[in-house]
Amino acid sequence: QVQLVESGGSLVQPGGSLRLSCAVSKTVFSIYAMGWYRQAPGKQRELVAAITSGGSTSYADSVKGRFTISRDNAKNTVYLQMNNLKPEDTAVYYCNRDARKYGSSWTSWGQGTQVTVSS
Repeated sequence: QVQLVESGGSLVQPGGSLRLSCAVSKTVFSIYAMGWYRQAPGKQRELVAAITSGGSTSYADSVKGRFTISRDNAKNTVYLQMNNLKPEDTAVYYCNRDARKYGSSWTSWGQGTQVTVSS
């Protein structure tokens, strides 16, 4: 059973930056393609950024050029650097494996970390 622990969310003004972290308790973490997802109130969870085991990245159009996903396999951790934040980025952010690659995410989800962008 994988455990996912997200952190780093906060209240930030528009145009601000945050760095999210996700610690993953999974052996051979390094082989998994990972993703950051977010869920805003009343909306479905969406994948916003993904990174392969080799370090290739992809982004949703809504965050491209503003968000950067990275990983540290030695620490079993995936990061999301978020710059130029907008109110529409307000959501609970989660990490999990990239569901597009495996057909589904891991069943277990972490508690998520709240990002609120507001003046």
